[in-house]
Amino acid sequence: MELIDKYFPDLTADQRDKFGQMGELYEYWNARVNVISRQDIDTLYERHVLHSLGIAKVQQFRPGTSILDVGTGGGFPGVPLAIMFPEAQFHLVDSIGKKIRVVQEIVAALKLDNVRAEQVRAEKLDDSYEFVVSRAVTRMAPFVGWVKKNISRNSFHDRRNGILYLKGGDLTEELSEIKEKPQIYALSDFFGEEFFETKKVVYVPL
Repeated sequence: MELIDKYFPDLTADQRDKFGQMGELYEYWNARVNVISRQDIDTLYERHVLHSLGIAKVQQFRPGTSILDVGTGGGFPGVPLAIMFPEAQFHLVDSIGKKIRVVQEIVAALKLDNVRAEQVRAEKLDDSYEFVVSRAVTRMAPFVGWVKKNISRNSFHDRRNGILYLKGGDLTEELSEIKEKPQIYALSDFFGEEFFETKKVVYVPL
C-alpha cells in the first residue's frame, strides 16, 4: 500500500481500504487458481496494481464512462482502475473461464458494483465503450481489429475515445502496422521503480 499512497496520495478511505485488501485476496485466490505468476505475487502492488494505475496517470475517466478491459486475466488493469474511478463502469472480459471466476470472486469481496466480469472473446462483443484498456494481450494491429467496432461515437473527454494499452519495450515496428496515430507515454515519467523503465501506455484514438 505504501507504493500506491506514494503515487496517489489523495485516495479516499474507501479506496485505500479496497487497495489494501487486494494483497490478501490475490494471495488466497492465486494459491487455488494461478492467475498471476508465483514470483509476481510478492510484487503484486508494483507489477500489477501500480502498473495498471499507469493508465490513470494518462487518462482520468469521467463519471459515466464505460470501459472495456480485454484479456483481463486476473483482473488487470480493470480492477485497480475500477477502484480508482468508482463512478465509471468497467466490463472485464477474458476467454479463460477459471480466470474470470477468480475475478468475479475478487470483485464481490471488494464490493465493486461498477464492475462486470464475463467469459467472452472480445470479437464477440456488440456493446460500445468510450475506452478499451488492456495489458499486452497481442500485437496492436490485431487488437485494433478486435475492438474498433466497440468504440462509442459519443466522446465526452478532452481526449478522443480509443485504446489505452499497457506495453513494454521498443514498439516502433509494431505501431507502424496500424494506420492510426498513437501517442506513447513512458511510465518512467510517473513512477521511479526500475520495473517501469521500459513500460509504456499507448493511446490509440479510434
